Amino acid sequence: MKVPVPWLRELVGLPDSVTTEQLAARLTAFDLKLEEIVGGQLSGPLVVGRVLSAVPEPQKNGKTINWCRVDVGPEHNDPATDDLPAGRGIVCGAHNFGPGDLVVVSLPGTFLPALGFEISARKTYGHVSDGMICSTAELGLPGGDQSGILVLEAGSAEPGDDAIALLGLNDETLDLEVNPDRGYAWSLRGVGRDTALAFDLPFRDPADIEVTDTDGEGYPVVVEDREACPVFVTRRVTGIDPTRPTPEWMARRLVQAGMRSISLTVDISNYVMLELGQPNHAYDAAKLSGPIGVRRARAGERLTTLDDVDRVLDPADLLICDDEGPVGLAGIMGAAHVEIDDTTTDVVIEAAYFDRSTVARAARRHKLSSEAARRFERGVDPSLQARAAQRVAELLVEHGGGRIEPGITVVGEVAPRPAVTLAADLPRRIAGVPSIDLEASVAALRGNACEVEVQGDQLVVTPPSWRFDLNDPYDVVEEVLRVVGYDQVPSVLPQAPGGRGLTRAQELRRRVGYALAGAGLVEVKTFPFAGEEDFDKLGLPADDERRRQVLLENPLSAQEPGLTTTLLTGLLRAAGLNVGRGHEDVALTEMGRVFRTRDDSPHAPIYGVDRRPTDDELAVLDAALPDQPLMAAWTMLGQREKRGWSGPGRDATWADAIAVAKRLADVLHVELTVEAVALAPFHPGRCAAFLLDGTVVGHAGELHPKVLEAYGLPARGVAGEVNLDALIGAAPELGPRPDFSSFPVAKEDLAFVVDASVHAGDLQAALASSGPLVESVRLFDIYAGDQVPAGKKSLAFNVRLRAADHTLTDAEITEARAAAVEAAARFDATLR
Repeated sequence: MKVPVPWLRELVGLPDSVTTEQLAARLTAFDLKLEEIVGGQLSGPLVVGRVLSAVPEPQKNGKTINWCRVDVGPEHNDPATDDLPAGRGIVCGAHNFGPGDLVVVSLPGTFLPALGFEISARKTYGHVSDGMICSTAELGLPGGDQSGILVLEAGSAEPGDDAIALLGLNDETLDLEVNPDRGYAWSLRGVGRDTALAFDLPFRDPADIEVTDTDGEGYPVVVEDREACPVFVTRRVTGIDPTRPTPEWMARRLVQAGMRSISLTVDISNYVMLELGQPNHAYDAAKLSGPIGVRRARAGERLTTLDDVDRVLDPADLLICDDEGPVGLAGIMGAAHVEIDDTTTDVVIEAAYFDRSTVARAARRHKLSSEAARRFERGVDPSLQARAAQRVAELLVEHGGGRIEPGITVVGEVAPRPAVTLAADLPRRIAGVPSIDLEASVAALRGNACEVEVQGDQLVVTPPSWRFDLNDPYDVVEEVLRVVGYDQVPSVLPQAPGGRGLTRAQELRRRVGYALAGAGLVEVKTFPFAGEEDFDKLGLPADDERRRQVLLENPLSAQEPGLTTTLLTGLLRAAGLNVGRGHEDVALTEMGRVFRTRDDSPHAPIYGVDRRPTDDELAVLDAALPDQPLMAAWTMLGQREKRGWSGPGRDATWADAIAVAKRLADVLHVELTVEAVALAPFHPGRCAAFLLDGTVVGHAGELHPKVLEAYGLPARGVAGEVNLDALIGAAPELGPRPDFSSFPVAKEDLAFVVDASVHAGDLQAALASSGPLVESVRLFDIYAGDQVPAGKKSLAFNVRLRAADHTLTDAEITEARAAAVEAAARFDATLR
């Protein structure tokens, strides 16, 4: 919303000491965020001049220039000579002006933002041009002949007058970002009220208008859909002089607010919309046939709107009609055939209140986001229509010479806003600001035009008609805090509760993640959306359960309308993307949930947001949820063992895919049975099913060649997917965490000669249990040869010794070594 600052100052009466920057900062803190400040960049001597002479001089290039003498006021004129009067010589290439005309002259030193450079005296066409006579385009002004000189109205100024102040060229405009729930701020009235509240200043409400001639009926109106159009108002103004121009101040404000000046009637309509926030429309009364009607579109109807687009109407569109058909798309744009033109003298003014969702859907349906639609879809004041029509009529009479016809038509009304009841201390408790007492809360709400009643320890707040965002106690709290100031909220760090560590499921999921990473797989995260095309690529049969999706109400893509039932849809897309980027050997994995419908799922009810659902209601919602098992999926493409100096490498095979599942089973200490099956998307005869206690919990194998081709993957790629929830649920309870010592380790290598019949594992176990200081025992050599007697063999072990709470002494190491030798003696082992 673009807000011209001079216009805003008229409504609020801001003191001159408040700069535009200070105003913008306060409004931003007041929840009206500043995007930028526009204007205020023009500088230098820009003055009014009177053309004394303009001599045409043809040039060799075929162009004719005017050598002008311009009176720019005593302060800026060069002295008169015998041949020339006082003034300045200026070269000008335009021809829409002549001697006696008042023009705008930029003298040397003037910076014009529209041109981007500073004006200076320079020699051109054989003369020294001591300044520039400006066009509307060069001044950044709207309308007029953009290629010609701006000629001011005779008598409007004197030579030497400051043109910057005269034309408002340095007026600043606030470009505000308005949140969708603050529709009232799409008007000078709304921003002005917030400004007055922010600076604690009186506010002059431009909607404080007396509606006249309310006894009689104006232009007839028939509303068929009262739900979509609760209020419709019409007034008639006749005898308008179509030659009257738009006042310069009004045209300037329209442009500063982001609109263009078109004609007096249209400009007044737009001006009132910007001022009050109430869109309105003026129809040429001579082009209307019969009463105005409001109804839904009929099948096959068409409408050519003011932008000259022929639109096919939808039965959900709300229309403004006369006896001959549609004359406007309600709340969005009027029809071209009833447009105001240069011959219009009698107009019918329409000001209505339309349902927000009806206008918003129609605007999106027709891709037509007009200024009116932006306001209606955010909500306009439903009590403002008659006053807005009166304001338009009065401005037409004042500036167009028309006459307001007796009578006004008002169809319908909007029920008053319901009251909101809240605890009187709720704003203080929620905001945590001690200064927000009862008096501060009431003052903040009444400053927003709320009606407030104090009933014991409660406040009964009735929001004004234009505040659609105040619906529950916490909306009221936010409004109080907005006025008091968000900067008053103290910054308090919450006390962190003591940690309880990871849950069993979290611990096991981490083990699975480490195992997948240890298998050389890189984790990816993909979007959990899929469509029929994805299932076709996987080669799933038409009756496959994995084709039954949970469909989304508003999907991101029409090609992926539902949630995925297998992680392979996203994982293979990601693999294809990597292969397409030049990666030959790819190994990816993903852990995530899939979504599978259930035949017995009840319909999920929609509860209100004014309270927390009860336990029974939560149980109903939980019962309606689809199954969402946690899955792990992986795929390997290209070489599993890289080619290099050590060998030619090895391609990934179905055995590698199965090995990943077995690895997960090992880290979770569960037993999986493997069976050969045939299942898409795997190659027949090269697919394994994993069974846990007789139930299938996953599959792995080589992907079907058609699947690889569909995803753009190399031949013989493999993949797998298992149900982690099932594996984790079957995993045994976690044992205690092992203790790790931070003290140094002592290493002893012991070689024993034993009978050839002695198992190395038995001797290793005896050494490991020989004393509390033994941390680990590893067999690193077996020898039977010339240096060992016949029937004997040598077993060499690396024994690691460590204490949990201190560094081992030499005596402790010697004692532990002796205990190990003594334990080996049970096998008739002798130390080499």
